Amino acid sequence: MRPLDRSRRRFLTLTAASAASLTALGLPALPASAAPAGGEDAVEPDFGPNVFVYDPATPADEIQSTLDRLFTAQEHNEMGADRYAVLFKPGRYEVNAKLGYYTTVAGLGSHPDDVDIHGAVRVVGQADPNSPAGISALTNFWRSAENLAVTPTDWSNQWAVSQASPMRRVHIKGILWLEPGNGGYSSGGYIADCKVDGITINGSQQQWLTRDSELGGDWTNGVWNQVFSGVLGAPAQGFPNPPYTTLATSPVIREKPYLFVDPAGAWRVAVPALRHDTAGTTWAAGDRPVPSLSLADFFIAKPTDSASKINQELSQGRHLLLTPGVYHLERALRVKHPDTVVLGLGMPSLAPTSGDAALRIEDVDGVRIAGVLVDAGPVESEVLVEVGKRNSHRNHAANPITLQDVFFRVGGPGVGKSVTSLVVNARHTIVDNIWAWRGDHGNGIGWTANTGDTGVLVTGDDVTAYGLFVEHYQRWQTVWAGERGRTVFYQSELPYDPPSQAAWDSPTGHGWASYKVADHVREHEAWGLGVYSYFNQGVDIRCARAIEVPRRAGVRIHDAVTVFLDGSGGIEHTVNEVGTPVVGSYGTSPVVSYP
Repeated sequence: MRPLDRSRRRFLTLTAASAASLTALGLPALPASAAPAGGEDAVEPDFGPNVFVYDPATPADEIQSTLDRLFTAQEHNEMGADRYAVLFKPGRYEVNAKLGYYTTVAGLGSHPDDVDIHGAVRVVGQADPNSPAGISALTNFWRSAENLAVTPTDWSNQWAVSQASPMRRVHIKGILWLEPGNGGYSSGGYIADCKVDGITINGSQQQWLTRDSELGGDWTNGVWNQVFSGVLGAPAQGFPNPPYTTLATSPVIREKPYLFVDPAGAWRVAVPALRHDTAGTTWAAGDRPVPSLSLADFFIAKPTDSASKINQELSQGRHLLLTPGVYHLERALRVKHPDTVVLGLGMPSLAPTSGDAALRIEDVDGVRIAGVLVDAGPVESEVLVEVGKRNSHRNHAANPITLQDVFFRVGGPGVGKSVTSLVVNARHTIVDNIWAWRGDHGNGIGWTANTGDTGVLVTGDDVTAYGLFVEHYQRWQTVWAGERGRTVFYQSELPYDPPSQAAWDSPTGHGWASYKVADHVREHEAWGLGVYSYFNQGVDIRCARAIEVPRRAGVRIHDAVTVFLDGSGGIEHTVNEVGTPVVGSYGTSPVVSYP
């Protein structure tokens, strides 16, 4: 990559391929004055045709036109292959950014307030004839907002999302509204390192995790499972009524890496430091220095790059920035060097084609994986992402591996098969906002078509997970076999489609528990767990236990709930043999503590 011409840093640059892509989308071409002229250092990073970088000098109507046309293209493109990122350099912008599928809007400042959006960065509901309100956010997946401030110019900023739609490092200078409107259904969601000055209208959101943030006003409403970890201004503990689980601090975390442009105009990637017992945002005290890496140390990959080429760059100790698109991988990407950063821009997809994994990480310190989707391929993979090798024992307490905003799909875009989506063998790994999803709709869907046993398997000791969303797998959704594991927030729907009870029975009885702690585990703790049933094949399917754990003092479950959503059958117990049945009609069964 050539150095950046700092004297030209205000300008948006597009390659010829970018211009062609704009034309194909029907987006306006940039005027000639938008490109820098002269100088060997004038070229900004080439992020490819689906990344748009804007400066306050760009006319607002030009930016708005791009945002509107991207939303039109992506509003209903749920299983499509297009991916986009819209990046704003420091300054003020008068725009209304509505986000469709696979769209990221992010600021490029060193502080969220460096980029001030006057208008909105919003996600709106979709028409849904099955919702009493005629609108819902139940499938508003795969989009994100990061590292900017929003000053709403109407009464609130709407962020009506469900899984895999994180909001990180965002300052909402007003009201935040999380439901699609009029009580429409919604099934989110995740916020971290954010500040909301006004009230937060949670409304119909069935579950939500807010981590290490600050709420300036009330958090209103709640349905089944709302968890607050290290949140200043969080509502008081109230589970099950109201359904709030409140932890004063988060035990151990470091925030997701992010791209920014420093005051001298250099492009860098921030790598926030590890913290313990945290509460509030990382940026409340001002623009404190954050450790960062030069973007020159990254291989900027394109979807046309082979796994072999990417692995060659990784083997030489380079970091990896994945630009938007789908990467069809003939072999797994391999991360072998300590402290390697793999950062996705615009939610790129890693799609193995040969039955190998998409990503394998050695048992080394400090690897950070952030902002990627992983799609199972038609040839069955034993695992899609593996963190450390089996029987890894190295101590990573001072510099753990982190996975943040990593989302798995088995089926949906097409036929996919994987025995286990994520395996965490390395000790002290931090898992922060994971959605492992065996598809219940889309393409290639069926009990024998998109096959997957387990979403998440943890064998490493001292692993901490925030925001585990694991759904529809055909056996245990999550298996925890490592010692001293901690989960802060868990959301899971059991598979919709078992064709018969016999097809889904486990060795321990009716069905497979969603959250399984292995019998040998002596210490484990989890807060805020919700497990839901919707068996939709017209067959009376039973799950004997939603959560199955060894009964001993060191294994503790706080604030768990089961819910019958619809369909047939249901869940007979919440934790082991505790909890009332939710079978045959709508009902909930909360358990405040176990044992």
